[in-house]
This record gives sequence, structure tokens and C-alpha cells, in this order.
Amino acid sequence: MAAESVIGYIILAFVIIFVLSTIIRSVRMVRQSKVIIIERLGRYSRTLKPGLHVLVPFIDSVRAEVDLREQVLDYPPQSVITKDNVSAEIDTVIYYYITDPVKAIYEIIDLNQAILKLSMTTIRNIIGDLDLDRLLTSRTQVNTELRAIIDEATDPWGVKVNRIELKSIEPPSEIVDAMTKQMKAERDKRAVILESEGVKQSRILEAEGLKQSKILEAEGQKQADILKAEGEAKAWGTLWTAKSGSIKMYLDAINQSGVDEKVLAIKYLESLGEIANGQANKVFIPYEATGMLSSLGAIKELFTKEK
Repeated sequence: MAAESVIGYIILAFVIIFVLSTIIRSVRMVRQSKVIIIERLGRYSRTLKPGLHVLVPFIDSVRAEVDLREQVLDYPPQSVITKDNVSAEIDTVIYYYITDPVKAIYEIIDLNQAILKLSMTTIRNIIGDLDLDRLLTSRTQVNTELRAIIDEATDPWGVKVNRIELKSIEPPSEIVDAMTKQMKAERDKRAVILESEGVKQSRILEAEGLKQSKILEAEGQKQADILKAEGEAKAWGTLWTAKSGSIKMYLDAINQSGVDEKVLAIKYLESLGEIANGQANKVFIPYEATGMLSSLGAIKELFTKEK
């Protein structure tokens, strides 16, 4: 009886342990940003989202736990050949995340290896159409083209490729040396060009300054001549105003003294006589004097009558 009771207790203990372990295994906790793929009798059943879930013992089973966060695949450098037959080492990194966990599990065997092989093939195809210089200067364009191609190819796998970066492009050492010499020559050339441009600009500015100074000097001389002419004009105006005033006063005095035209004619002839007594060989008589000469007879008769 004692032996049978002991065996019964052992069996009961095993049953209790089995039941407890089954219950514990049936309860699954899914963490944030992850999901669990559940199969029932070997077929896909459902996807467990974050939270506490209970499975049917011996019927439901966990197929895989999928991380929905963005993942990074940093592949080792690979050798590629450019369009101009230059071998280069390309180091690539891919950023992606899973949008459909079911496709990521059932549509592809090894997702990471599939993305690796696909990216290597795509990189070779794209870089094979570029020469080395364009590859080095068009890295952003290559990244964009790579992302578009790989993102479209991985869409049936439930994967979204955010971006692809070419971390480094390492040409052979002899190519690097040649490129270094070329860049040095280009820098020296640009330095010479910049120096020549500086001298050119300096001379242009100097010529512009001289031109402006000449223009300003001419403008100053012009203003000075204008002011001088205006001053002379004002002076002559003042002079002739004074002379006209004196002539007017002289004529007013003559008119007030009662001298008539005959007396003026005699004075005019006396002035012509004084002019004729000069040292000049020729004497120009004003046109008005001809009228005076024609009236000499009338003047003679005047003096005869007065006698």
C-alpha cells in the first residue's frame, strides 16, 4: 500500500507539472514593436499583436517572432567594375523595416540573405553603367536609384526599404594616386586663374577710378567755365547798364541844353577830323557820315545867315 501510494503521488505530481507547463506555454506575452506568427496544425492561423494571448495547447504553435522596427544590414565590402573597367570596393548599408510579417515569413526563406543578394546584383548593374568619375560625384543619385529598385523588388516579401547608403568607394591605389595628382593640378590651375582674375579686377578698378576722376575733373572744369562765363556776362551786363545809364544822362543833358541836330552834326565832323589826324594810313568812315556830308551845304548856309 505504501509503495502504491508513493507511485500515485509521483504520477499526480507529473500530471500537475505537465498541466502547469502546458498552461504556461499556452500563455504568450508579445512585446511592443513585435508580432508573433501562430500556426494551427501546421497552417497559418493568426498574427499576435503586442499584449497577452492564450494559445490552444497542442494545436497552436509559434511559427516565428517578427520585429517590426527599422533594421540595418551592413554588408561587407564587395568588388565591382565600373564602365571604364576600374575595379572598386563598395561598402553598402541598407535600412529597411517589415510591413507584412506574414509575407516576410512565408514568401522568402532567408530575408536578410535575399536582400543581400538582391542589393549586390543591383549595385553591380548600376555601377557597371557608370564610369569612376561619375560614380564618385553621383553617389546620391546612385543611392536613390538603388533604393527604388530594391524597394520595388522586396515589396512581395512585405519589406519597405527606407534608404541605401554607399558608405565608401575605394578605387585601386594607383587610381587614387592619379586622382590625387589630378586634383593637385586642378587646384594649382584654379589658383593661377584666381590670381589672374584678381590682377584683372584690380586693373579694371584702377582704370574705372582713373576714368571717374577724369570725368569729375572735366565736370569741375565745366562748372568752373560756366560760372566764369556767367560772371563775365553779369560783369558785362553791369558795365553796359552803367554805360547805357551814362549815355542816357548825356543825351538828357543834350536835350535839356537845347542843342539841335545841326550842332551835333558839327561835333560829329570834328570827331572825324580828329580821327583823320591819326597815324593810320586808312580811315573807315561810318555809313552814317555820308548823310552828314550831304548836309554840309545846309550847315554852311546856316553859318552864312548868322553872319
